[in-house]
Parts: sequence; C-alpha cells; structure tokens
Amino acid sequence: MAPPPKVAIIGAGPAGMTLAHLLLKASIPVIVFEGEASPLIRGQGGTLDLHDDTGLKVLKEIGLWDEFLRYARYDGEAITIADKNLKKYIYMGGTTMETSRGRPEIDREKLRKILYEALPDGTIRWGCRLQRLGEDRSLHFDHGVECGFDLVVGADGAWSKVRPLLSRVKPYYSGLGGIHSVVNNAEKEHPDLYKLVNRGSLFCSSDGKSLIAQQMGDGSMTIGEWTQRPEDWQETCGYNLNDPSQVKQALLEEFRGWDPQLVEFINAADNSQLVPRSLYMLPVGHRWGHRAGVSGVYEGVNLAMTDALKLAEALVSSSGSEKNDAVDLAVKTFEEEMFSRASIIAEVTKGNMEDLLFSSGMSEHTAPRYVRRALLGEKPWLER
Repeated sequence: MAPPPKVAIIGAGPAGMTLAHLLLKASIPVIVFEGEASPLIRGQGGTLDLHDDTGLKVLKEIGLWDEFLRYARYDGEAITIADKNLKKYIYMGGTTMETSRGRPEIDREKLRKILYEALPDGTIRWGCRLQRLGEDRSLHFDHGVECGFDLVVGADGAWSKVRPLLSRVKPYYSGLGGIHSVVNNAEKEHPDLYKLVNRGSLFCSSDGKSLIAQQMGDGSMTIGEWTQRPEDWQETCGYNLNDPSQVKQALLEEFRGWDPQLVEFINAADNSQLVPRSLYMLPVGHRWGHRAGVSGVYEGVNLAMTDALKLAEALVSSSGSEKNDAVDLAVKTFEEEMFSRASIIAEVTKGNMEDLLFSSGMSEHTAPRYVRRALLGEKPWLER
C-alpha cells in the first residue's frame, strides 16, 4: 500500500486553509505556504456571504460551525438592488438564524481567523512568497527552494504562481476600475446611510456605473464605486490618487445626478482609506490540461471552499491504493468536475456584470435576467 501523498498548498486564504483542515483530518501530510508575513499583516477586505450548500457545509465538515456562529451576521442577508435614483428592483430584509435564507454574512477577516487558529502550529509557513513553480514541482521562494511534494495545489488567487505551469492563460482586464473606501462608525456618525444599507448590502447601478455599500461586523461599511475605465486609468486619470480631496472630487463628478443619499457615501468615506482598484478576471470556461502532481482551485469563497472539499475527498479516497496512478486519476476527475462548476458561476458573474455595468444598469429589463441567472446558477443574489 502506497503512503499518502505529501501535499503543498500555495496560499493561506479560505480555500487553502480549508483544504489543509480536510487533509489533516484524514492524516494526509500538508504544508501551506503563504507570502504574507502573518495573518494580521494587512486588512482582509470586506464581507462574505457563505451558502448553506457550499461554504457553510464545508465549515460543518471541518468542525468549525460553532466558531462561525460567533461572527455570523444573519441580519447581513438584507439586500437592496436599485438604480441611481434609489428605485428598488430587488429588496429582501435581514434574517435570524431561524429565518435565514441560507446566506449569512461574515467578515473575511473573521473567516480567515477561525480557519488559521484551528490549524496545528506549523501547518502554515508565513512569509514564504512563491516566485515560480519548477517543472519538477520544486517551489522557488524568496528564501530558497522547497522540494519533495507529491502534489502542489495553487490556492493563490487570480495571479497564481502555480497556474502558469498548467495554463498560459492570464487574467484579462475587465474594463472596470474604481475606488474602494470605508465609512467608519456608520450607525452613530452617518445614521441615514446606515439605515439605507439596513445592516446588509446595497447595490446600485446606472449609466455604466455601480455603487456598492456593505455593512461590516465592526460597525463600518465598505464602499465600492465602479465604472468603465481604460486599463491604464490609474496612470492617466488626470488626478492624484494619493490626494483624498482630488479622488473625492473626481468621484462626485462621475456620480453627478445620482440620488443625494448615494452621493453622500463618497463624502462620508474615510480620507485615509481610498484605494484604487482594477478588476481582472479569467475567461469564462477557462480550464487547463491535466498535469500530474499539480492542480489548483478557483476564486470566489463558496466555489473555492467547495473545490477544496472535493479535492480532499478525491485525495482521501485514492490514498493508500495499490495502483500507482490512483491519486493522479482522482485529481484529474476532480478537475473535470471543478471546471463545470466554475463555468456556471463565471457565466452568471459575467452576465450580471454586462447588464449592470456595460448597459443602462438596473431596470425593469435587467432585474428579471439578474434573478434568472441566480436561479439557473443555483447561486444567491451575488457571487462575491
């Protein structure tokens, strides 16, 4: 009977840590390599909705359901989707654990916290930034080279350092750029905005622009202002992205004519937290040819955690087999199923993006298509 494979995971995000939990549970040796020096080195972004049939199912599988409930926000299931005049096309209120629609929210930072704190010490090697993956599966880091792994799994996002060994396809610029900002202490300092978001999420789109506001567990709200921009917009926008007054003035001009309440999100944003962003994505239907000893998972927390669960099941079921290629065949089968799942989600995401940001935006015509895609893709109102 062959020994279990020795697995290296690149990336200590939700998918990488989920996979580590599941493999250790089955006594399969694993090390997670993470480029960041520690889990607290930077902010971990916004809020995530975990789904009962994917992300929540996986947390229960690895025994972290009770820890999740410490930070879960069922009232965060509230969602409003409207146009620039705040005309509502989709509205649902918050819930409780008993009345949940199966999509509670959790801050990304808290999800990462419960995952890494439950792993044995030494499972994650912090400060190991991968530069490239060799043809022989050698891992070339800033600090040196690590070898001897039977399987290397890329869980390191869109700009994965593992994926180039599997595919030449790179993320392409979506045509969208914007500013991420934060409104602090919203309930006390900006009660009207707090009420508008309703402790959940507010999505407004018109004229090829989108303004997104989401409640966080610490009382702040994250704001995203997106619009169509050239790929080099951060260099050619004509204003200083490091000057808050210039950034806000540019946003106010871009969102001129929008409902005053929506414009107030721009004014209320913390001047020290205005971050320019450009959206890159992989093509719909992207897949790679199977390569023994190397694999990966996709982005999107629910999809990625499901990928981690399915890959773990494939490795557990094939480990110990007398067939030398049993693990490799199991990984290949896993990949084919993963590509199908990812394609559905990518179609939903791209279709909604085109309707909301490359057309007139939310309207009587786009709202039904938005809902129909969500139902056909068996996804909630937004895949984030």
